[in-house]
Amino acid sequence: MQGQTGGQPIIILRQGTEETRGDEAKRSNIMAARAVAEAVRTTLGPKGLDKMITDPAGLVIITNDGATILDEMKIKHPAAKLVAEVAKTQDDEVGDGTTTAAVLTGEFLKGAQELMEIGVHPTTIIHGYNLASHKSKEILSDIAVHSTDEHLRKIAETALTGKGVEFSREKLANLVVTAVKSIVKTENGKKTVNIKDISIERRGE
Repeated sequence: MQGQTGGQPIIILRQGTEETRGDEAKRSNIMAARAVAEAVRTTLGPKGLDKMITDPAGLVIITNDGATILDEMKIKHPAAKLVAEVAKTQDDEVGDGTTTAAVLTGEFLKGAQELMEIGVHPTTIIHGYNLASHKSKEILSDIAVHSTDEHLRKIAETALTGKGVEFSREKLANLVVTAVKSIVKTENGKKTVNIKDISIERRGE
């Protein structure tokens, strides 16, 4: 692409750059984002597989942690980066569920693409997803159960799976539950936890 000033062309984008617009641009962005989600899909669940990643320096990393995998992929595509950002936000705010967040994002985009291909406007799709989000929260609230310390320990153990600490998972899970319970705040009958209130210190022997 070139601009023009004083009769001299100015190169704005590098030579060979292609431009896409409209439906083709939407399709291209969705496909790129879905490709990222697919990259971590096989790591999800109790039978999830580990990924082996080699960085430019030759260092080999073996992990099934979604946030780590997406970070090591060094994604360049703007739309694909959004999926990685979803996973990073999930990791920062909750500390787990990164792969689920990425996979769900990919599925939402897949559904949106199918709807657009039959003529549904993107604004209508977004509105539908917002309605679905509100309905999902209502359903989750209705089926929620009162948690016990045992439930919390099981959740912590699940989150620790694949982090390379299986040899002391139960001990760490107990420590996590104790730490989290110590910072629980109750406001208007609702319990909240800010994970930033927990400081993790690494000490050598």
